[in-house]
Amino acid sequence: MELTTNSTAHLLGISAFARRVGLTPSALRFYDDCGVLRPAQVDTATGYRFYRPDQDVRARLLRSLRAAGLPLAEVTVVLDGDEDEARAVLERHRNTVRDRTRTADATIEAVLRSLSGDGDGTRTDSGAGDGTETEPVTLVRLGGVELASAFRQVVPAVGHDPEHPELGCVLVEMDDGEVRLVATDRYRLSMRVLRPVAAVEGPARRLLLAAGSLPGIGAWAARCAAVTIEAGPDGATLHETAGSASRELPVFSSQFPAYREMLSALAPARHRLIVDRPALLDAVNGCGEAPAVVLRLGEDEVSVSLPDHSRATALPAVRPGEQPLRIGFDPAVLAPALEASVGPDVLLEIATVTEPVVVRSADQGSFTTLVMPVGLGDPAVRPVA
Repeated sequence: MELTTNSTAHLLGISAFARRVGLTPSALRFYDDCGVLRPAQVDTATGYRFYRPDQDVRARLLRSLRAAGLPLAEVTVVLDGDEDEARAVLERHRNTVRDRTRTADATIEAVLRSLSGDGDGTRTDSGAGDGTETEPVTLVRLGGVELASAFRQVVPAVGHDPEHPELGCVLVEMDDGEVRLVATDRYRLSMRVLRPVAAVEGPARRLLLAAGSLPGIGAWAARCAAVTIEAGPDGATLHETAGSASRELPVFSSQFPAYREMLSALAPARHRLIVDRPALLDAVNGCGEAPAVVLRLGEDEVSVSLPDHSRATALPAVRPGEQPLRIGFDPAVLAPALEASVGPDVLLEIATVTEPVVVRSADQGSFTTLVMPVGLGDPAVRPVA
């Protein structure tokens, strides 16, 4: 869409429109990419998006439906389908939510009845010593639950090659305004970006943490409202911000792969697919322990099957105006990437069938996984290198 001079006087910029409707600018960009909420105009020189004030009705309804957990493929039916279709989708989703709530309530009640005491085995350590610091330390304050979630998401991507012990670690980068956690086994890469509770104090720093201890440390951090990473030249410690307990972080000395160069070298996505994440995960797991599963992308649908078309499952998807595509994955790599994501929907961004595929939570751009496809013509079905 061409934008002429002074044509935006009656329009709202993306930040102003985001504040008006209660969505983030990144969410609006995402909804534009998938064709659910297009801007009224886009400046062809700068890429700035502009919205009409009357688009707030659709935007607020979209926000409400997403808050209710409705998959994006079904949100489009409610927004753009006829009334009967919309009612059917909403009633079906309401029944699903009720079933999940009843199941969760029963599970929690059973666990509560089984508890005989606290018995969490948490050890309270004394704080770090008061030795003189020869170099400034870096202090980063994070939500305990958020850090635990980040560990849970990236640790499954670590490698287990004894010849490359650095791949068995999680890289933690602390710099201006954010903390990045990255892990890779060379066939996939997972990255979670966290926003600190307060500004990062001290110099930018990189830590390589042995992954084996991180689930336990994450479980401890999840019990804390906030935690503080204290990192210096001699190691790193995770402190309970409002208490005296702490955990030593398992710092490993090695060189982590240059993941930033890998990300910057990714080709632009030519195909985008948004699909119900639990349903896609179930379809992949339903193919059993096969060396490969095939995703066949059609218009507003994706089919998951074995290479011979058996065990096929068709799922509704958001995929506007794109050509059919057939791509293979190792289910042992794809399934953990889907499991680690959060939210009801997942977004797959595909450049070609031989290049890394970006898998990210549709509503949480802070978590991203790269997954290598497999060559379906090879009988051994090995990952494409």
